[in-house]
Amino acid sequence: MFTEYEVQLRERFLAAPVSPAPPPWHPVFAPAVPAIRIGGLLGIGFALNPATGHDLVMVVSLDGHGLFDAATGALLARDRDPDPDTTDPTGPHLTCPGLGPLTGTQVPIAGLHGGGLHATTDDGWTLDAVSPDWPHHRVLLSTDGGLYHGPAGGDWWHIHHTTHAPLRAVGFSPTGRTLAVATSTELLLLARERVPFRTVLPSSVTGDESRTHD
Repeated sequence: MFTEYEVQLRERFLAAPVSPAPPPWHPVFAPAVPAIRIGGLLGIGFALNPATGHDLVMVVSLDGHGLFDAATGALLARDRDPDPDTTDPTGPHLTCPGLGPLTGTQVPIAGLHGGGLHATTDDGWTLDAVSPDWPHHRVLLSTDGGLYHGPAGGDWWHIHHTTHAPLRAVGFSPTGRTLAVATSTELLLLARERVPFRTVLPSSVTGDESRTHD
């Protein structure tokens, strides 16, 4: 049996419309697309670019590995044929070998095989994935520690809704400057830094520049 509070919370989540994340968060891949298609996405992981200090996002999919600059949206490196022994995250920390500026390092990957990303930032942001209409997921961003008091748009926002693709990973980078929502078909990145947008070619990653609507 659900408590009255649980019923009210579920109804609150179901009633919340999808809305953009509040400032200072902004979509990394915009204005080209809010999110990019990556078919067969298995997991993602964060690391820092040793040259620029930007957050990097490593993507592991059935079509290989890719590395994005999370501040600019630029695709930095692509490996369509990784070593079969390291294609999927392995070991106690579920890592894959880095590529591009991360060559020679191991990157922890969260997704289909397990693992996880940061759920909070040091300055009070929280991310949760809830399922009031399972198996669909709603990604919630909040500044109240995940209490979700009152309607959406005050201290919390429903920023993404997955209905057709399994959720792979949701979370912040260790720096707290970037948040990611990854499903089996697309990657959404939001950042707090504003770095001049550089050309992103989703077709280099997926062969499909179209956007999905989850």
